[in-house]
Amino acid sequence: MRIITRKFLEASKVTYPKARAPLDHWHRVTRAAKWQNLAQTRQSFPHADQITVKSGRTVTVFNLTNDFRLITAIHYNRQEVFTLRFLTHADYDKDTWKNTL
Repeated sequence: MRIITRKFLEASKVTYPKARAPLDHWHRVTRAAKWQNLAQTRQSFPHADQITVKSGRTVTVFNLTNDFRLITAIHYNRQEVFTLRFLTHADYDKDTWKNTL
């Protein structure tokens, strides 16, 4: 999968140093993957979930440890993953992020 953008992941690691290892792992696995659907994504990340946000678009949320959530848009047909938000678990639980996507 092509990840857009790596710069976003690097900035998240600076903001949340504790997230470095989980983000690096996610990046390695995702870059090597050739997912065609959510079921295949879940073979790599069993706790990945698809959620429909206020705009009507579907996003995929990756649970990176119990502390962080990575919100992405996956375009399986183009083999692209767009990184949209990186949140702490507490911020994710507030659900306000769903209104901004």
